[in-house]
Amino acid sequence: MYKILANTIFLGKDVHFLPECHSTNDIALNLVRQRQADEGSVIICDHQTKGKGQRGNLWQSHAGKNLIFSLVLRPDFMDLSEQFYLNMAVSNSIRRLLQDYVPHLEVKWPNDLIVPGFGKVGGILIENTFSGKEWEYAVVGIGLNINQREFESANAASISTITGSQFELEEIFRLLITQLEQGYIQLKKGKWNEIKAEYLMHLYRMDSWANYSAEGKQFSGKIVGINADGKLQVELKDGEIAIFGLKEISFL
Repeated sequence: MYKILANTIFLGKDVHFLPECHSTNDIALNLVRQRQADEGSVIICDHQTKGKGQRGNLWQSHAGKNLIFSLVLRPDFMDLSEQFYLNMAVSNSIRRLLQDYVPHLEVKWPNDLIVPGFGKVGGILIENTFSGKEWEYAVVGIGLNINQREFESANAASISTITGSQFELEEIFRLLITQLEQGYIQLKKGKWNEIKAEYLMHLYRMDSWANYSAEGKQFSGKIVGINADGKLQVELKDGEIAIFGLKEISFL
């Protein structure tokens, strides 16, 4: 059972625990619409049956082995054009904590957490609600492979498969919520340059030549940054900088 956290300012003061659910993001969004959840609320479940990932993929997880939860935030201090800074702040916070367990953890754009040579250990899916041109709520869905040992995908891994150890989920949850709150406060304080610099410092394939595909064609490119909208900036062999949004480029 996941309890209300005593060591945070506002995150985790309202915790909704479910043994099983279809999607913590969907439940969080419904609670927000019904005014039963506000900033800082956490929805967590042991077994998510229809978890959502980026690009419309499913997030598959074995019951009781991993951390699957959603945070409700209210980033109305940000402009809608600045949404990717929330993404970066969340990614940075998770990486900071998990790097204590697995060194060499990197963020694969836009928000997968991977350990090169092992695979993907986590992912983030942020779904927003708006009122006109104003940001109402952000529901931050987080899935982290902690103790699961078997995966259908050869590209998936867990903290346990990498280290050979088992971990206490509630302890990692408590530490992670604290780290996420610190990252969100950093965002509220306007330390945007620091957030972006940290994100780029640990970005997978940053400043390295690698193979990609876009519009059915394969090419060699080097990630050189992200623009203000969070789109990927890739240098091509001819020196041109190409810009790619979500679903517009595939890593090979």
